[in-house]
Amino acid sequence: MSIEEQYDTYPYPARNPKDERKRLIQGSPSFPVEMDHYLFGGKRNWREPIRILVAGGGTGDALVQLAQVLTSAKRPYEITYVDLSVTAREIAEARIAERRLQNVTFHTGSLLDAPEYGMFDYIDCCGVLHHLPEPDKGFKALSEALAPQGGMGLMVYAPYGRNGVYPLQEGFNALSQGMSAKERLAFGKATLRNLPKAHPFKTNPVLVDHKKSDAGFYDLLLHSQDRPYTVSELAGALDRAGLQSAGFLPRALYQLDDLLPAGMDVPEGLSEIDRMAAAEKLRGTIKTHIVYAVHKGREDLKAIDPTDPWLVPHLKSGAGPQLAKMIERKGKILMDFQTESYEWKIPRECAPLLALIDGRTPLGVLRERVGLDEFVFRGQWRRVHDALEPWNELNYSKLYV
Repeated sequence: MSIEEQYDTYPYPARNPKDERKRLIQGSPSFPVEMDHYLFGGKRNWREPIRILVAGGGTGDALVQLAQVLTSAKRPYEITYVDLSVTAREIAEARIAERRLQNVTFHTGSLLDAPEYGMFDYIDCCGVLHHLPEPDKGFKALSEALAPQGGMGLMVYAPYGRNGVYPLQEGFNALSQGMSAKERLAFGKATLRNLPKAHPFKTNPVLVDHKKSDAGFYDLLLHSQDRPYTVSELAGALDRAGLQSAGFLPRALYQLDDLLPAGMDVPEGLSEIDRMAAAEKLRGTIKTHIVYAVHKGREDLKAIDPTDPWLVPHLKSGAGPQLAKMIERKGKILMDFQTESYEWKIPRECAPLLALIDGRTPLGVLRERVGLDEFVFRGQWRRVHDALEPWNELNYSKLYV
């Protein structure tokens, strides 16, 4: 079965356009505040129009998120959507129509033709490149369509967190030749039930798509064209396309120091990618790599400086007051992720800072409102930044300013 036929039969992810009336699906990459943080130093002028390509947009999660957030913020944008599947495109169109969003152009086609649509300030490509017969051609096409000072948000599958998937894909595909899509789905589900409980797939806690929908089951276990990327392999693909990473999300997952025994230093001579690759192997639960990328050598790309008084902080959860109360009570923040729980110790005196974060107030104004001198404020804010920013729970952006 071709890729087009698969996604026409089981468009992914499964979405009902009517659900747009009650919720907005948000995530990484391609949330505008997050894009600003990693690609533009938190200082993009959002009053200037942004031209966006959603390459391989599927049923439209990234598309809807981008269009709705920018519309709600009253910022000018133009979005081009491209996907091979007619059915997926129709669902994405219906979701945009349900929200009455504007300035979106739809195309049925391949992301390999991205340069034909012009140059883009931002490109989203989530969950697509690893399904191409020659992924390097996809990376190259997107690079050619990216404006010199632009950036892109990518997601590709990673191998270790998908332990158990690829043997099943190979087995299912070998045994289901000649079956229709529905027959393959029924065969896959029945066979999965017969597998031993100790099968690596059944003992992998991070794999859940097959439980959510038929489309999720098919995409995860019956896909005919699927390859994962290690950190090193993804860095190599970016490099061959003339691109470089502007940040893997969340960065904390790739920090080798946190996984080593107390008192042990990271061995000398390891490059940043080598350290990240070792962390990926030791952690073993990363099932996707989310990365922001830019052209190699982009001169204006600079790391966030949390001492800059003009930066505007955003908490990903938007729950500054709740986090402030947690710090006041316990002197720490507790958060649960899919396979792990994390604890960040933050002094109680930092609580008033978190309570005032609203996505509109610069750090310099926050300092004035809490009545701290610059030296004390910087020390307290550094504790907040160092705890939350590596986990992508804190971003900086002037989207709403």
